[in-house]
Amino acid sequence: MAPTADPTADHQPFAADGGSVGVVVSHGFTSTPASMRPWAQHLADAGFSVRLPLLPGHGGTWQDTNRSRWPQWYGVIEDAYLELSQRCETVFACGLSMGGTLVTRLAEQHPTGVAGLVLVNPAYGTQRFDAKFAPWISWAVKSRPAIGGDIKKPGVAEAAVDRTPVVAFASLYKLWKRTLADLPEVTAPILLYRSREDHVVDPLSARLLKRRAVNTTLREVVLEDSYHVATLDNDAPTIFDGSVEFIRSLSDPVATGPS
Repeated sequence: MAPTADPTADHQPFAADGGSVGVVVSHGFTSTPASMRPWAQHLADAGFSVRLPLLPGHGGTWQDTNRSRWPQWYGVIEDAYLELSQRCETVFACGLSMGGTLVTRLAEQHPTGVAGLVLVNPAYGTQRFDAKFAPWISWAVKSRPAIGGDIKKPGVAEAAVDRTPVVAFASLYKLWKRTLADLPEVTAPILLYRSREDHVVDPLSARLLKRRAVNTTLREVVLEDSYHVATLDNDAPTIFDGSVEFIRSLSDPVATGPS
């Protein structure tokens, strides 16, 4: 299966069949695969087999997202993993923001199958006072101001919905709780990229990950020139090249394709 070439289709799922090392890639809450497409393409160009799904309820309106829930989002990521695991010897997972939460959950559920995680500004909670009320107000307040587009690089935009869907966010809150509770189940090595200045995910998430992922190794790289959507920002090459190096370091050199 050849990589998608049409740039107008960047918001659609992306798939590329390469060598025997697979990589599942997940975009974040209210976003689309477009935020991860350059990274997924870089991984494919490195010789890996890549799957970047469109999460259910995403790619349309905020009302569409409000009709989806975290088990549906996770189910698509797990399906991509299971498909790659049938054709690849080794499978890694990469995610941005909520995508980082989803692939962390994947590593919890498949501790002997996921060989490594690359996380970019992953979310596991928030210190924002109003966010904690989402599960109780979602019946009345259906949306809030948008959270997408936090990018430092001039002229770059993220394809995200124009409002934050509160009902879906309340479901994300449940995913955070479940994922945090099971973080000790993660045994896959973690490469964490964290933007020093992030206006969406606050520093609590990185602290929670480092505090509770006690049965694996974690290396943190601080990004100095990017905001939340770092995969489209100034530090994107650092993420792309570093993730390839990380995956190759944990894989059979013969299986990872050309260097």
